Amino acid sequence: MKIYRILILSLSTIYCLLSTSHAAKLNVVTTTEDMAALAREVGGDLINVETIAKGYQDPHFVDAKPSYLLKLKKADLFIQIGLELEVGWAPPLLTNARNSKILPGNPGFLEASQGCDILQKSAGVVDRSLGDVHPLGNPHFWLDPNNGKTIAKSIAQRLSALDGAHAKDYQANLERFETKLSGKEKEWDKLISQSNIKGIKVVTYHNSWPNFAGRFGLNVVNFIEPKPGIPAAPAHVQALIQQIKSEKITLLLIEPYFDDKLPKKIAKETGAKLLIFLPSVGAKEGVKTYFDLFDYNLNLLKEALGARG
Repeated sequence: MKIYRILILSLSTIYCLLSTSHAAKLNVVTTTEDMAALAREVGGDLINVETIAKGYQDPHFVDAKPSYLLKLKKADLFIQIGLELEVGWAPPLLTNARNSKILPGNPGFLEASQGCDILQKSAGVVDRSLGDVHPLGNPHFWLDPNNGKTIAKSIAQRLSALDGAHAKDYQANLERFETKLSGKEKEWDKLISQSNIKGIKVVTYHNSWPNFAGRFGLNVVNFIEPKPGIPAAPAHVQALIQQIKSEKITLLLIEPYFDDKLPKKIAKETGAKLLIFLPSVGAKEGVKTYFDLFDYNLNLLKEALGARG
């Protein structure tokens, strides 16, 4: 009987220790899988990470589900892209989650755009006639690895503020991530130098790629959308086809969540190659990390251009 009691006490102690360890993890909820991927790099095993929008979804348009409220209710930290990317769905979710810790202005709320190199800020008056323009700047800034480092640093600082006992761990994880990313950038730059990527003219469906293009040397000359979020009229399509032919543009890039009927038609009429280009982690099976995202897109370009090396 004594041995039995000792065994029960030992098991109870182990259970309590495990429960305490599990409870000690910070719960992080992100709006996109890109932010989740960066949070995992910095937080490692010290955090639980859940995301709302999947990588294959358009992050501008997400249907609010009750399950999202449950995630947010338990969250210690909420990370959003910002620049009004999630303006149509994130604010009501935060309000209805009834978790004051993660409301704007509190330590549990982080806008990833802070400190990043933001392109295409609007200088004049913006109205609906311009389409779905983001006056604060283009929100696809994570597609430049330099901004990825800035975001990771912001996450490390915020996790350290919320969980000071593990601040050194978060800093070590951040430094490990930065070192790996710098090494990958050298690989990507070598790939570009051994291929015909730099300076290549491309047409994209949506204005998702200024940061990516600026970092890796693509020349985005036009868009299938005449304005962001505005369907292409026949006149625009015909003018675009003529431009592709006259300028000998060989690549069309489209995000996986857009209808490919029109891009396929344009590709067929011009002979340009149509590539499904990934704007987010998780947009395709196997693209699970921030590094995978750039590996996939740059190698896709290399293969499409028939580059060697």
